[in-house]
Amino acid sequence: MSIELELQKFPKEITLKDGAKVTLRPLRKTDEKNFHELFLGIPEQERMFIKHRVTELAVIRDWCQNIDLGRNLPLVAVQGGKILGDATLHQQLGGWKRHIGRVSVLVHPQYRGRGLARALVSEIVDIARNVSLEKVEAEFIGGQETAIHMFAMLGFSELVRLDDYVKDMQAITHEYVLMGLNLHGDEEYAGVGG
Repeated sequence: MSIELELQKFPKEITLKDGAKVTLRPLRKTDEKNFHELFLGIPEQERMFIKHRVTELAVIRDWCQNIDLGRNLPLVAVQGGKILGDATLHQQLGGWKRHIGRVSVLVHPQYRGRGLARALVSEIVDIARNVSLEKVEAEFIGGQETAIHMFAMLGFSELVRLDDYVKDMQAITHEYVLMGLNLHGDEEYAGVGG
């Protein structure tokens, strides 16, 4: 299935654990200010683990003005015009990792613990499966144990854990964790041959 067909499923309304209604949809060019506000609402100690300088409006502007949904599909959770969270499917369109997507997720602290991150990641995994990716990965820095646990609950398994492998924006080294999920498992073959 193509990414265009997948995008026809959005916007989609979901209900969180606390009964709140949230709309999931792809990031738009007009989301620049609200998307920037999401990142500004993330505590500084967590922002150190983000690979980009997300407090700089120019970085967010570039992302919003140059959206390439085939390479990076940011799915945002919106309520009352405010972006509460984001999950992105990153894809290599060629090369030796073209069959593997990478998932990243971020939820504003005020909206955590309500099932939003889990819902966003589940949607991204469904999209990855439906656009014929075979695997998805997620990267973490040691200390992100809550996120690692949530991804494990969604079926991801730890592929590698390396001590003192990555550095945050303050040049402090941290453990690196890579998790993965096989999208085309044994369920495809259930009942075959018998």
